[in-house]
Amino acid sequence: MKCSGFGPVAGSDARVLILGSLPGRISLELNQYYANPRNVFWLIMGELAEAYPHRTYESRLDQLQRRGVALWDVCASAERTGSLDANIDRSTLVPNDLSSFLRGHPHIQAIFFNGSAAAKLFRRSFYPYPLTIASLQLVTLDSTSPARTIPLSEKLSRWRNALAPYLNSGSENTIIGLKI
Repeated sequence: MKCSGFGPVAGSDARVLILGSLPGRISLELNQYYANPRNVFWLIMGELAEAYPHRTYESRLDQLQRRGVALWDVCASAERTGSLDANIDRSTLVPNDLSSFLRGHPHIQAIFFNGSAAAKLFRRSFYPYPLTIASLQLVTLDSTSPARTIPLSEKLSRWRNALAPYLNSGSENTIIGLKI
């Protein structure tokens, strides 16, 4: 089945970009990033950026933008059976235009991949990296998907350690120090 992703969510002052691979079935049905209730993305973003799962989806996206976090996916579209990244037919993958996005968001300093599948798709789609990408820090984090079965506390700790230096307070452009 052909799946098409969502547009980017980003404020003009975004400092980091979190890239997934391609939204899963539940996310596509609800038209929301990370809509599967078993995916811990919003639990982690609640702890790190106050984008708590109990908030409305729009409020969570607004909160991420206030904290300097942008969201998008590597794939604009691809054929996939089910929701697993392993089922993405790479021969049908159409990548998002990340170079244009990064030129339009010059404050982005790092790209964080939500899982190794997103990082692998990114490398296959964009290597050799254009200058807009080559100058950034690229970090692969544990997937927030339920398929990645490590304890939430471990995922949260790893995400916190990676993202904390980049998150701003939401009301100013100062960086907050999150306790580890």
